[in-house]
Amino acid sequence: APHTIKHWPSLAYAVIIAAVDQRLLYSENMWSLRKTILYPALRAVPMPLLAMAVGLFAGLAVWLVMDPIQSMALRDIFQEELRARAEMHSHEDLIRFEHYVEHYDSTTQLLAHQRHMIDYLMFPPWEYGNDQGLLVIQGEKPDWLPAASFWTPLVRPSHVILFDSERRMREIFEAVNAQIPDELREQADLFLGESALQGYLTTLDERPFFMVSRPVDEVPGRHLGYIMLLVPIDERFLRASQEGALKSGTVLAVLDADEQRILASSQPEVVFAGSLVDIWRDAYLITAQSFFDYDGSDLNMQFASFTPSSEVMATNQRVLQLERRQRLVAAAVFIAVFTLVIFVVSARLNMVARRLSRFTQRALGYAEPTFSGRNQLILLEDWINRFTRMVLVSRDEMSSRHESEMHDKEALRTAVMENARDCIVTIDSKGKIIDFNPTAERTFGHLRDQVTGREVYKVLLARSEIDRFRSMLEYSSHGSDPQQFDLADEITALRADGSEFPAELSIMRVPLASRTVFTVWLHDISKRRRVEQEMESLAKFASESPSPILRVNDRGVVLYANLASRPLLAYWDCEPGQTLPHFWRILVLAALEHERQEEPEMVSGERVYSLLLAPVASLGYVNIYGRDITEVRHAEQQARQHQAELVHVCRLSTMGEMSTGMAHELNQPLSAIVNFAKGSMRRLRSGSYDEKTILDALEQVANQAERAGEIIRRLRNLVTRQPPVRSEVDLNGLAREVCSFVEYEARKLGIEIELRLSPEALPVRVDLVQIEQVLLNLIRNAMDALQEVPASDRSLVVRTSAYGEGQVQMSVYDSGPGINPEHMANLFNPFFTTKSTGMGMGLPISKTIIDDHQGTISARSTPDKGTAFTVILPTYLDVLGANSIAGTG
Repeated sequence: APHTIKHWPSLAYAVIIAAVDQRLLYSENMWSLRKTILYPALRAVPMPLLAMAVGLFAGLAVWLVMDPIQSMALRDIFQEELRARAEMHSHEDLIRFEHYVEHYDSTTQLLAHQRHMIDYLMFPPWEYGNDQGLLVIQGEKPDWLPAASFWTPLVRPSHVILFDSERRMREIFEAVNAQIPDELREQADLFLGESALQGYLTTLDERPFFMVSRPVDEVPGRHLGYIMLLVPIDERFLRASQEGALKSGTVLAVLDADEQRILASSQPEVVFAGSLVDIWRDAYLITAQSFFDYDGSDLNMQFASFTPSSEVMATNQRVLQLERRQRLVAAAVFIAVFTLVIFVVSARLNMVARRLSRFTQRALGYAEPTFSGRNQLILLEDWINRFTRMVLVSRDEMSSRHESEMHDKEALRTAVMENARDCIVTIDSKGKIIDFNPTAERTFGHLRDQVTGREVYKVLLARSEIDRFRSMLEYSSHGSDPQQFDLADEITALRADGSEFPAELSIMRVPLASRTVFTVWLHDISKRRRVEQEMESLAKFASESPSPILRVNDRGVVLYANLASRPLLAYWDCEPGQTLPHFWRILVLAALEHERQEEPEMVSGERVYSLLLAPVASLGYVNIYGRDITEVRHAEQQARQHQAELVHVCRLSTMGEMSTGMAHELNQPLSAIVNFAKGSMRRLRSGSYDEKTILDALEQVANQAERAGEIIRRLRNLVTRQPPVRSEVDLNGLAREVCSFVEYEARKLGIEIELRLSPEALPVRVDLVQIEQVLLNLIRNAMDALQEVPASDRSLVVRTSAYGEGQVQMSVYDSGPGINPEHMANLFNPFFTTKSTGMGMGLPISKTIIDDHQGTISARSTPDKGTAFTVILPTYLDVLGANSIAGTG
């Protein structure tokens, strides 16, 4: 203890003497030796010199004992610290690696969504009779890949692979002069994702690779093909993944975790691939960890960092040497201070010894002892040795225990105050602040030194709460239990910036020896108040909604219905707490079982409602959100009527343009009728005829009349205004009939229309007149475009086929000059045209018709090569399935 410093010399000497005494008392013969040799020798040595010798001896002994222990402990601590830092750096390296790999994921997604890729896979060369097997491209990039700058700052993949929709490998672009691994060539389809991005870390031909694939979709769920990037994990990849943050001397590697074998290294000339990890443990500190996002790979791979052990040992030695020098300096300072203190104490002891001798002589009459020699401590040994030792030891033990208890209590109190999550303020009986914990500083915006000594009423409380707080303080002062808390009280607190906030307050009385203080606990409840208000407002949201909102359990019982739901409940003839009709119970149960939202429609009187069934399977109920769509349905009906009128006008305009061809087509059967009739009349007048010849001629007249009647019927159907009626038709027959309309005009232009129709029937449920108008617009546009190329180069193909599941497609190809890429984005805009006599309404009307039939229309054009328009429609059965729920109710 600090107050026992003046006794250190005597204590040290007493310890030495006690040790010597215990050693000498083993033999009675050593007693005389101690009296005759040891004591005179100690008396002759000056006390400072003796203290210096003792200090040197003690310092050397402590050094010999503590140096290996501290060196070993410091080495272990340093090793653990270095290992922890190595693991932290390795973890950061792995995070950078994972982020770098994610760039390839996003790059693959961009490639799969780019327009060039989708256009290329919509009409790939292998689909139209140009299948040449697997195409390998080296050197110059293909058209479906972006420029080389697209890969910055990524390491370019070694291979970019295209697959068709049947998951067959079709094209390989080799960015480097290296063949694709045989394992990938044989099992590539196993690495393709079904409907989303798929990435793998794996080995191919015993080399590590990262591969990422993604389906290329024209529309969601309809795969045109797949694209895959293959990136070798080598020195360039590992270095590039760290983006310049790799520490000097550190080697990154990818390991086979099962065999503990190095697959790839950032410095292959130092740590070479194919070697086992164990051979490098003496030269490097190795930290290995599993990858984050690729645990599903077929190979157990790890990411490892190799930190040179030489750097670790050199740093360890420097720290040990520095620590030893510091201990030597500390020992020298200790010996110097120890000797100085002993010198001062020896002078004081000499004075005390003389005073004690004079006091003893006066009080007891003893003769004053003589002080022979220079060591005053030995002279006082008989006086104070045993008594002083016992008193000092007992006092030191009690003092040490008391100080330890006080220190522990103070540390505990400080920890509670400093780390408490609530504001803790200590005040006296007059309300003045004594202590202020850090949480209170952050909450109120005051520093402890700023508020200490000020009244809590003026600093922390709103003016309206002063009287109330004083009452609470008064109540706590006279309470029977000094530790009683009153947690139910809430109060308005005041921040340093003048803003007020609600707080929960409690007061505890702390009686001390000389006074009584109070601990005030304050908890900020402003967040809780805001949450309560938000919950209250959310609870009112459903009842205040103008749209119907209901909640139905798995048994079809209506648990809740707001006021706007009354029309629905009246239609179902039920009230909250009652069960829905059987059909709607089935819909609710199906939504819960499949955990899928359903959106049926129902008609109640003159109103039409769209109902969204949103299942909450974990809680066993379905939320029903209603929407009145009566006006929407009326608007759709009017739009269809306007569309029908516009289509009729467009057909009349088309017929005006086709009138010459139709007149020629009608003139042929009429001319044949006239010729056969006149021939028969001449034969009858001449009398040289046979019955069979006349009958054959009359049969030809009848056939040609029927042909003319069929032409007039088609013409009347084409120009007659009809209400929109959808019926089941075969897409192949529709294409043949439309092509017959323009047959004469095509022959006149020297164009042969090639029909490539599906061998199977393609049933669709459409408005026949409207779809004929769409196909007629596309064919006439193609014929107009073909007039700009030589007759020998004119080609027009109409094709029909099945497209995916539940869809069919109809395409019109021409070999015209193509469409300017700048005009592609405006093709379907109203009044946009590139013709000098065009109105610009044919394609917009066609798109409106196809959209109304739940289909799509798209265009693809290559300058100087031609244009292709494609229409995709749902099949007849698919349309029935989509409308089955909407028609119910």
